[in-house]
Amino acid sequence: MELHHGRPESMSGRQDREVRVYDFLDKLNIEYWQTDHDKEAFTMEDCLEVDKILEATVCKNLFLCNRQQTNFYLLMMPGDKKFKTKEISGQLGVARLSFANEDHMVELLDIHPGSVSVMGLMNDPDKKVQLVIDEDVLAGEFLGCHPCVNTSSLKIRTKDIIEKFLPAVGHEYVKVKLLGED
Repeated sequence: MELHHGRPESMSGRQDREVRVYDFLDKLNIEYWQTDHDKEAFTMEDCLEVDKILEATVCKNLFLCNRQQTNFYLLMMPGDKKFKTKEISGQLGVARLSFANEDHMVELLDIHPGSVSVMGLMNDPDKKVQLVIDEDVLAGEFLGCHPCVNTSSLKIRTKDIIEKFLPAVGHEYVKVKLLGED
C-alpha cells in the first residue's frame, strides 16, 4: 500500500461512485492523498493498517436512523471509541437510534455497508442525512475516509471537509462529544 497525492494514476476498473468522488474533490480544489487496499476494509481492524499509511484520524462512520426510519444520521467518530447509542441519542434529542438498513444507505448516499463515508453526502442533494461529528474528529488536522468504496482510502484535511466540501454539498454538521466509555 502506497499513499499517492491526488487521484490514482489509472481509473481503469474503478467503480463510477469512486471516480465521481475524485472528480468532485478535484473540482473543489481540495488536496487529498489516496491509497488502494490489498483487500476490502470492512472493519476498524481492517483500517488499522490503512491508518498507519494515512497518518490521519481514520473515522468510524455509522449510518443511523430513528425508530420510524424517517430521520437519518451519518456519525463520524474516532475508530478507537466505543459507540454508545444512548450517548448519541441524548445529544441529538432522538428517543432511539439504530443502524439504518442497506437499502436506505444505497438510496440516500449511494454507498454499501463497509464503505460509509462523509463523501456519500455528495449523493444526497435532498439533504435527508444529518452529518454528526465527534469533537475529536474535528480536532484532528487530517481525517481518513473511503471514496464511497472500501477498496481505497483518502487522507483529507479536516478543515477542507468543513470549509469546502460540506458547503459544496449543502450539508451542515452537528458537533457531539462522545466519551465511548462503559
